Amino acid sequence: MQLFRDPSSAADWCRAELRAGERLGFVPTMGALHEGHLALVRRAKAECGRAVVSVFVNPLQFNDPKDFERYPRDLDGDARLLAGVGCDVVFTGTLEQFFPEAGGDRARIAWREPGASALGLEGALRPGHFRGVATIVERLFEVVRPTRAYFGAKDFQQTLVVRELARELGYPEIVVCPPLREPSGLARSSRNELLSADERARAVSIHRGLSAARELWHDARERAPAKLRAPIVAAIAAGGLELEYAEFRDPDRWTEREPVGPLERAVALVAARAGAVRLIDNLRLDGPLG
Repeated sequence: MQLFRDPSSAADWCRAELRAGERLGFVPTMGALHEGHLALVRRAKAECGRAVVSVFVNPLQFNDPKDFERYPRDLDGDARLLAGVGCDVVFTGTLEQFFPEAGGDRARIAWREPGASALGLEGALRPGHFRGVATIVERLFEVVRPTRAYFGAKDFQQTLVVRELARELGYPEIVVCPPLREPSGLARSSRNELLSADERARAVSIHRGLSAARELWHDARERAPAKLRAPIVAAIAAGGLELEYAEFRDPDRWTEREPVGPLERAVALVAARAGAVRLIDNLRLDGPLG
């Protein structure tokens, strides 16, 4: 596996591979890798032959500077994990290296505005977040020129934003993979590393509430958002977490606000805080149980 500490070297490697007829599977990350990331890399390698990973804690998508500073970083540890799952190239860089035309000056960066999927929920609570995501992902795609790019479904709204971006650019194919969970049900996330043992135990209440809502959907055939929300709110309160939102959307037709009336299809989306750590999760309610 090769490690490049600047995106231009990675771009040169990727161009050479593409000229040789190789297919590139790309996994963009912010590092602090866990099994969920590694599963994406394994799939990229299996389906494309070459697996490329970026590790960059993107300051453009953080609206809270303290959150940016606290985000876990361990490039050497990440590289060791990636070497063990067949990754071909991992690369990183600085903001100035990714946007040399702007000299690292945010005011001179040509920002990429996200589409309608950025409206509501995360887009409303984290102003500028999806603008920062779309801007860096477009640049990462320019560096790698991937055949396919792989994202985890835990960040549901983000996957919609990225799909819209790829449609506008005309590439790459976006592959969204199911989120991996710890044995407790807690969705794997780099932010889990910031949780204390007590907070990690209490954070399980998020998945417990989502699972209860899905059972209500299937067992009681409940379709009213207010009634489906009740077990989520109750579980998170019992876990002592601070709930930011528990809402529903039609997974096939994103809307800024929660649909009114009975739901035909539904993904439940949650954001909550365990101490200072903000966690998000989601679960498709009309999908199969198990």
